[in-house]
Amino acid sequence: MNTLSKSIEKNLKLLKKLLPSEDILTYEFTTQDGVACAILYTDGMVNKELLGELVARPLSHLKLQNEGGRYEMTFEIIQKTTLFPESKEVHSIDDIKREVLDGNSALLVDGLSSVLIVGAKFLPVRAVIEPPTDIAVKGPREGFIEDMKTNMALVRKRLKTPDLRFETMRVGKQSDTMVTLCWLEGTSNADVKEELKKKLQSISIDYIPDSSYISAFLSPRKHSLFHSLGKTEKPDVFSAKIAEGRVGILVDGSPIALTAPFLLTEDLQSSEDYFISPFMASIFRILRLIALFVALLLPAFYVSAQLFKLQLLPLGLTLTIASSIREIPLSPSLEMFVVLFLLEVLKEASIRMPKYVGMSLSVVGALVLGETAVSAGFLSTPAIIVVAFSGICLYTVPNFVETGSVLRWLFLIVAGSFGPFGMVLLATFLLYYLLSADAFGTPLLAPYTPLRWHDLRDSVVKYDLTSLKERPRILQSKNKTRLSLSQKK
Repeated sequence: MNTLSKSIEKNLKLLKKLLPSEDILTYEFTTQDGVACAILYTDGMVNKELLGELVARPLSHLKLQNEGGRYEMTFEIIQKTTLFPESKEVHSIDDIKREVLDGNSALLVDGLSSVLIVGAKFLPVRAVIEPPTDIAVKGPREGFIEDMKTNMALVRKRLKTPDLRFETMRVGKQSDTMVTLCWLEGTSNADVKEELKKKLQSISIDYIPDSSYISAFLSPRKHSLFHSLGKTEKPDVFSAKIAEGRVGILVDGSPIALTAPFLLTEDLQSSEDYFISPFMASIFRILRLIALFVALLLPAFYVSAQLFKLQLLPLGLTLTIASSIREIPLSPSLEMFVVLFLLEVLKEASIRMPKYVGMSLSVVGALVLGETAVSAGFLSTPAIIVVAFSGICLYTVPNFVETGSVLRWLFLIVAGSFGPFGMVLLATFLLYYLLSADAFGTPLLAPYTPLRWHDLRDSVVKYDLTSLKERPRILQSKNKTRLSLSQKK
């Protein structure tokens, strides 16, 4: 077993053998008494100027000699000399390797069989900006970034209480990624926290690049279309969910934070809903719910009405559609499949291609390709309008886009095969699935099943802030009181 000795030469030789990469550098110097010192660090991940001014320079001027002429160097003296606020003594070889690869520096001193870890980490990170996936007109505009410490500070800035706890663990055999559990002691559900911790500790994988990998391991139902963990890039939303009694997960290298338990109604909510009047927030949420149903069912209803129940449409609309599809060579189902396929291809191309080329591609696909297909008699105008309106409606609920796209295809398949009966059958199956699905002991359709009258005040309809005196009861928080209204005499 590799252990450190009191010889700095042997220790450096051992560490360079364990860390042979060329970007692991060593800076050697001596004190005024001639004691050999060395700093082991990863190039590009440390603040060299800070390391030199607060560590190397003070130690190089250190003169310490007793009456017998022997040098006495201890880590207490080193810490007082360097005056570096973030340092700790480490004895384990594995801990030293982890700290150096994580961006910290290891200070070795001749005559000492342990190492001083100096936290002079300086990693390249982007600035804290508004997240592109969750833009709000009103409210805070800060967003998480890929640095764990920064994200923890953004949460701490909003929850200035000693009850806010962080617990960090390492996941990934090769990446050694930091994953942090975040909760409010006495408020968050302890059972949920322990279950998440146990699942995180059981993950055995080489590489964790993003929180989506963690989400895949934590989901109770691995192949479900509906996600069972909340996702957000906004620290204010994350902190608000923690304050309600949920448990949060931050992953180093990912700007997306996870929360548990998750309710399906959260997809209909926006951070801006809490900074406008409750009346307008309720209207917007109902509008999103209606738009979601339109996005999922409109293409299927259009095909079903043409093939099975034409009398479902008004007479004037029926005549207009009949005149538009009279010379179309494709069947209604195949035509709708083609238009939906073109929509998905244009969406993927506009996202993957460079920014300005993607904008041009969207214009060409929407105007030139669509107009040419209609003029050539290959596609009908109503089909393009239906698919375009369905696509716009789906993006009113951004967190449901992936699931909604799959469900729209499923409804279209059953509508073209079995008509309205197939749509009703699929809707019944999905409803049964959602009624039986839960995540970390919380049903996805809560607070509607099981019914919680108090929790309905912040579901699809939002009540005034003074009405939300208690935390959501479905989360089973020990600290139920959220708001206390006291009257002054």
